[in-house]
Amino acid sequence: MNDAGDKGAGPRLGGAVRRRRRALDLTLAAVAERSGLSVPFLSQIENERARPSMRSLQRIADALNTTAVELLAAADATERAVDVVRAGDDAGLSPDAGVRPLVRGRHQMHALEFTGERAADREFLHHNDELMYVADGGAEVEAEGRGYTLSKGDTLYLTGGVRHRWRATLPGTRVLVVAVSDHIGGS
Repeated sequence: MNDAGDKGAGPRLGGAVRRRRRALDLTLAAVAERSGLSVPFLSQIENERARPSMRSLQRIADALNTTAVELLAAADATERAVDVVRAGDDAGLSPDAGVRPLVRGRHQMHALEFTGERAADREFLHHNDELMYVADGGAEVEAEGRGYTLSKGDTLYLTGGVRHRWRATLPGTRVLVVAVSDHIGGS
């Protein structure tokens, strides 16, 4: 059986970073200064010779006034009406990143799977709604000044504009994050 959604090559994350940097008319040195990453490392990413961790990708995204999710989506902007994302598909990140896109390309929905340790050192704020589902393990979420403890099978819904942070509390934790895209308005 032919799986039309399968692809041989992984996403071109470096190309997405380069396109965004050039669209903002920024040099590698400017992005390095904004992100705290080195020019050689950023050059290697743009030229597909290095794969960033999710933390590095978030720093690059912040420097480029976008999000890591948007860069991942732009890395594989092929429009697909039906798409299968296999568990072993190349996400374009370092193998130890602990995150993989569950939806490829630019769509109204983003979905990511986070596996393993996650520190609550980064605050998130999205314009649109988000759902977190704990597939395995446990997580703690801080939102609207309150703490929420989630166990396997629990979900947490956040409306757009809610500042939040989260962390895994158990080894082997898998959290699925599904969000409405910031770049496509509702109908």
